[in-house]
Amino acid sequence: MFRVPLLVALSLVIAFGGGIMFTLYALDATAGFGAIRLGAWEAFPSLHTAEADPYAKSHRARAGRLLYGTAEGLVFTALDDDSGGRLTAGCRYRISGQTPPARLWTLFTAGEDSEPLPPIEGRPSALNSWTVLRNPDSSFDITVSQDAHAGNWLALPASGDFRLVLTLLDSPAAGNSGLIDLSMPKLEKIGCGHV
Repeated sequence: MFRVPLLVALSLVIAFGGGIMFTLYALDATAGFGAIRLGAWEAFPSLHTAEADPYAKSHRARAGRLLYGTAEGLVFTALDDDSGGRLTAGCRYRISGQTPPARLWTLFTAGEDSEPLPPIEGRPSALNSWTVLRNPDSSFDITVSQDAHAGNWLALPASGDFRLVLTLLDSPAAGNSGLIDLSMPKLEKIGCGHV
């Protein structure tokens, strides 16, 4: 008597539960299609536009973040260094070169969820184009490590993987269809362990 309704209820729970789980997995796995990769840096230029694919629209709706207009900004993320190794807090990295033209750029370390890592008291957790020290040719060198370094330095947490987030604001590159021609800073591992 209760066998058929119980089987129907169980089937619905499995179908809806499985569908929700796979949808959440798909949203966490990707920010959408149309990614461009320039060295270690990856961006989704159409993520913030009306032409974004359904996965990208769902991803940004779930995240609830402020979105930039097409020509307002472009967010690049690095999960790996230039040689393809995963970014981990136990190692030291150097970011060198120049960014594409932008009125302002910001760089910070983030966790796996792309949220900024909590700042450690007395240690820099972010840099921007106004505070970075530059070489005479306008290039810069930034050290990313747990140990303090002279010059430009971003502090890392005690352990775990991280990502770097570089945001170009008010940049002609954000609305440019020739994004592949951009020159991004190099991201190289310079060692592991304490100095």
